[in-house]
Amino acid sequence: MAILFGMNLSGSVEEYGVPTGGQWRLDGATIDPNRWLHLSRPMTTPRKILHLDLDAFFCAVEVLRNPDLDGKPFAVGGSPEGRGVVSSCSYAARKFGVRSAMPMSQALRLCPDLIAVPHGGGYSRLSQKVMAALDRLTSYVEQISIDEAFIDVSDIPEDSETIARRIQMMIKEEVRLPCSLGGATSKLVAKIATNVGKDSVDTYWPNAVLVVAAGKEPEFLRPLPVKAMWGIGPKSAERLSRAGIRTLGDVQAWSEEALEAKLGSYGRRLKQFAFGIDDRPVSTDGREVKSVSSETTFDEDIADRDRLHSVLLSLSQRVGRSLRDDALVAKTITLKLRWADFKTITRRVTIRDATDLDQVIYTSAKSLFERAWVAGKPVRLLGVGTASLDTGGEQLSLFSQDDDREHRVQDALDDLRDRFGAAKTRWGREHSHDFGRWADVEEEKGEVF
Repeated sequence: MAILFGMNLSGSVEEYGVPTGGQWRLDGATIDPNRWLHLSRPMTTPRKILHLDLDAFFCAVEVLRNPDLDGKPFAVGGSPEGRGVVSSCSYAARKFGVRSAMPMSQALRLCPDLIAVPHGGGYSRLSQKVMAALDRLTSYVEQISIDEAFIDVSDIPEDSETIARRIQMMIKEEVRLPCSLGGATSKLVAKIATNVGKDSVDTYWPNAVLVVAAGKEPEFLRPLPVKAMWGIGPKSAERLSRAGIRTLGDVQAWSEEALEAKLGSYGRRLKQFAFGIDDRPVSTDGREVKSVSSETTFDEDIADRDRLHSVLLSLSQRVGRSLRDDALVAKTITLKLRWADFKTITRRVTIRDATDLDQVIYTSAKSLFERAWVAGKPVRLLGVGTASLDTGGEQLSLFSQDDDREHRVQDALDDLRDRFGAAKTRWGREHSHDFGRWADVEEEKGEVF
């Protein structure tokens, strides 16, 4: 499904009469002529912005791992016995009312045949492959989450739908994942178009493409409910509904002054958004990852040391794999521990050599745990985190052959887990490592987790 517009302007430095060959210099700075052209494109030329969303990403990855899940109602997330939560659910499950962030136990009541699938890992690695494919198409790619990105394709000659279909085919062939795309002259409308496009098809994997024509944004947005607007949550939608504003057409009809009186300073911006006015550029500035962590809340409080150690190992493996998928190493290992009375503490250690190895992370986290845990005291939540991140892979210690051997073992384990699942492979022994300085800290909101 697509709405196409006839204006299809492209450009290069040659077409605009700009000297080519090499780079320019301006006030001592080096400038790429094509980059200058992209930023200085006349405002009368409509931009071509695409929003890409990997369809039910976590579920699609699990189908790659286990094709028998395809077409069945299943959910990726925690255990259904108690406090487990749905991270993602298949489209077959959504027909029963199952949704992300729903308790897994509730999801099973809605869909008794639901298959609960634990996180299998490898998501970051596949996400990186998708983004790398987009980077080959254009350098104007803004990743906004593990499964979403904006792409400015204004400088590509084809129309937006053709480009979107080409991207779909590329991702399907190279990464074997389904995706949907929305297109418009702005990021805001492109993202809404993706959602509307996915809702308009009734196939197991949407694979939708919906392009909104330049100048047609108000018409496209007018019948949509206010909750379709990016940034409008359930509470805001309810508040607007009480005021008689139920659709974006209602927002278009209200004056800016009335909206400001009802919503404050956001009212004026909402008015612009309701008409599709959004000049924010696709940002190519990378967002620095400051921490990588994983935690779990137990169905029942646990006071058994061996079981808690087993959980720490599993969490450490998840964190280690995420670091390796993102080509990161960490020097700080953090433990998060919540007692049955909900009091939460964190402990951390800075190790000598930055690492991305599961066993080093686990050994550090276990040592932190032994220092913090009171024998026999029930634990409600455990978390393992890493910080002080750097790129470039494991920084091997000088003269250390053991680290190189451990990395080869880790690579072999990753390969086995990709093929057979994380639960099939475990470390057989624990190693000891020389740690650095220790620091005990009370929990601060948003500090590590």
